[in-house]
Amino acid sequence: MRLHVIQHVDFEGPGLIFDWAQESGHTVSVSLALTEEFPALDEFDWLVSMGGPMDADDEVSNPWLRAEKRLIASSIEDGKLVLGVCLGAQIVAEAIGGRVRRNDEPEIGWFPVALTSEGAASRVFGVLPDEFTPASWHSDTFDLPLGVPAAASSEATPSQAFEFEDRVWGVQFHLEWDEPALERIIEHCADDIGVGKYVQSAEELLGRDDLFRESRELLFELLDAMDAVGPSG
Repeated sequence: MRLHVIQHVDFEGPGLIFDWAQESGHTVSVSLALTEEFPALDEFDWLVSMGGPMDADDEVSNPWLRAEKRLIASSIEDGKLVLGVCLGAQIVAEAIGGRVRRNDEPEIGWFPVALTSEGAASRVFGVLPDEFTPASWHSDTFDLPLGVPAAASSEATPSQAFEFEDRVWGVQFHLEWDEPALERIIEHCADDIGVGKYVQSAEELLGRDDLFRESRELLFELLDAMDAVGPSG
């Protein structure tokens, strides 16, 4: 399997997704979205769009979003696997007809996420526990198009994950972070950490070896399930 990862900033890469791909014998290529230099559709099997601090619906400040959304739409039409993480999930949600908006509250920290009945019934999301505690770091969210239910939710964010046409997934939360990855996010996005009902301090975010270990295990299980689906054609 050939994965192509779209990064939006240099400090937020594929993280443990890269580790999983290596262990699974897959290849990984990476492009920076603002260059708009993406591979042709026949050069990858699985498109992964990562996180970033920009707004997924702000194409004025980030005109490269148009090219990324076209690539995502073409990848879906071509039967590729598509996974969006955080900002990437918002971009994918908009590409399939959803709407990105500001969340009622920012959600930054380790907070419980629960599968919905649709998520539990999914052959992909159903491999996750009914409730787990991933890291989150977002101020935006998305409203999904009619007929696409949320696969997971948290108290702060009703749409934490979704599945579309069996080969397209979005996750608002982060299972791909290890502690060094989260340290880089804190270093570059420390201004996001303020006072809020669902905002934890840097100290609360780091030093959670138990949750980092659990995230890695759940990520690998989730990616294994996505891998088993495979691209169409």
